[in-house]
Amino acid sequence: MKMTKMNIRTLLLGLLLTGGLSFVNAQTTQTDSAAVTANTTATATTAQSSNPTIDALKKQIEANPKDAEALSKLAGAYQEASDWTNAIDTWKKISVLLPDWAPSYYSQAYAYQNMKDDANAKLAYEKYIATVKPEEVEQNKKNLAYAYFYIAFSEQQSDPAKAKEHIAKSLQYDPTNQDAIKLSQALDS
Repeated sequence: MKMTKMNIRTLLLGLLLTGGLSFVNAQTTQTDSAAVTANTTATATTAQSSNPTIDALKKQIEANPKDAEALSKLAGAYQEASDWTNAIDTWKKISVLLPDWAPSYYSQAYAYQNMKDDANAKLAYEKYIATVKPEEVEQNKKNLAYAYFYIAFSEQQSDPAKAKEHIAKSLQYDPTNQDAIKLSQALDS
């Protein structure tokens, strides 16, 4: 079987209760984890000490810890600052408050992916897929396609049959995704 190394193109990450959208770049390439951890820690420290948006949102949440909208904005602000650890922690708080709100799991997966924590990213994408309600599928097609692609990509060596199932679902939601097409072809060869 031919294994291909793939970079994932920019995808649409539907964020939040407020309906805001932001673009993110998700990659599955390997990097030096020590450098990533050091950079993430340095960025997180800088973001925590000098980001007025984060500081204001934290104060708002202190006043009302169950304010899902403020938590969502805070998680998004942490992501913008590349503070992946705090972003994940905040998305998890939202998942506790709103366990049926799929975007929180997708965002957790994205943050785990940026931390190069592929196992937890895969689990979060699986939870996202399981949480999307039938009436929400249409508006979540791109994210579902990516989630299935990511799972297929991560399973291509350990369980090629499952990877084929997942890549077929990915292509069902987005038949134009060139990376998914390439992975499907690689799995079929």
